[in-house]
Amino acid sequence: MGILEKIAEIEREISRTQKNKATEYHLGLLKAKLAKYRAQLLEPSKSSGAKGEGFDVMKSGDARVALIGFPSVGKSTFLSLMTSTESEAASYEFTTLTCIPGVIEYKGANIQLLDLPGIIEGAAQEEGRSLLWPELQIGELEELLVKELESVGIRLNCPKPNIYFKPKKGGGLSYNSTVPLTHCSEKLVQLILHEYKIFNAEVLFREDSTPDEFIDVIVGNRVYMPCLYVYNKVDQISIEEVDRLAHRANSVVISCGMKLNLDFLLEQLWEYLALICLYTKKRGERPDFSDPIIMRRGASVEHVCHRIHRTLASQFKYALVWGTSTKYSPQRVGLTHIMEHEDVIQIVKK
Repeated sequence: MGILEKIAEIEREISRTQKNKATEYHLGLLKAKLAKYRAQLLEPSKSSGAKGEGFDVMKSGDARVALIGFPSVGKSTFLSLMTSTESEAASYEFTTLTCIPGVIEYKGANIQLLDLPGIIEGAAQEEGRSLLWPELQIGELEELLVKELESVGIRLNCPKPNIYFKPKKGGGLSYNSTVPLTHCSEKLVQLILHEYKIFNAEVLFREDSTPDEFIDVIVGNRVYMPCLYVYNKVDQISIEEVDRLAHRANSVVISCGMKLNLDFLLEQLWEYLALICLYTKKRGERPDFSDPIIMRRGASVEHVCHRIHRTLASQFKYALVWGTSTKYSPQRVGLTHIMEHEDVIQIVKK
């Protein structure tokens, strides 16, 4: 039995197993096996067969956004509308066959936009199947998309599990938790670790995590990132349906054809990317508002110094900051001061 058949068999077993106290250990082991087989599926093949073609796009700008979705939902049209890049768009599926980059200029930031080929169900397992889109509801399409991304280790809109895990050379399992656990037990944790041939480890739960989250920590290659669900072509549905979609979590409704709500989408992208604009000022001169420094939210004065020049932090004496991050303007601050959007900074060297 091949890996794909094993994955399918485990998925069927999980779907028909009732979730209760008596089956939690069985389900935990099945999920551990499923994660292990999926990881093997994603490993490069050692055989001499033909290799699949991947995407290698040079990173540019201050942030990166990938357009991921099913065929013919308007990704290429959106890229052409928001950037100076022309991405081929047509009414038939699979118009885009490779990654096409573009750049959005917004609030002084250059945001790289990547138009990826449409995803089909089962692509992660190399067994893509066509779908009858009119028979599926919006929620079902969203679930299929999330499932495909999760199967390759991408976790959307969720934080990294707060679990400390460290394999050891001996001493058995050291298991502790700082909060009451309702999903995992020491026995279940031990069974999952044994599935990965790990018999000596330190495990500390700092939150009430699920077996799936614990497995993600063991595997260690998961990517956690924010996701914004964009519903295009809302001009073709009723106003009641538009209102319902607009009130879904992490969602924005737009129409590329009628250019509706695109400005709000850009505002949401800015928030989800957690970007801030900072302006520099030289002594005795006015701030330079023409060339902002784009940083991530939570950036400190030290991060700003490294962005300006790699040796500036070592020559740093103090900084004067004007803006919402200070109690008064200007305020003398050190390297650990956290900057906020549209702050003005003047750095004084030793």
